[in-house]
Amino acid sequence: QVQLVESGGGSVQSGGSLRLSCVGYGYRPDCMGWFRQAPGEEREGVAVIRSDASTNYADSVKGRFTISQDNAKNTQHLQMNSLKAEDTAMYYCAADFSRRLCSGSALRVPEYSYRGQGTQVTVSS
Repeated sequence: QVQLVESGGGSVQSGGSLRLSCVGYGYRPDCMGWFRQAPGEEREGVAVIRSDASTNYADSVKGRFTISQDNAKNTQHLQMNSLKAEDTAMYYCAADFSRRLCSGSALRVPEYSYRGQGTQVTVSS
């Protein structure tokens, strides 16, 4: 099992940047990622990074968001640049040990078995 703790959310103006971090306590998962949920909206997978360091992004964030990991610290980061008002949401760190799930795209991150409490990102236009 793994416990996930996020940090780094906040408020920023459109065009600005934020960096989210997620620390995993416990066993190292096969993949970690982020999904987000805005009020009244469905969960949206944003990015995933696998144990082999391969990554995948949702089309809505490609070229703006970058996911990275520090294996020694069991930590992953989501660097978010050129933020837009539509990026406003609660962001959740998620992880799983299923190779089937982990081999999928970022769109599957909301299905992961483990998730953190979430951190709010608000982008004002």
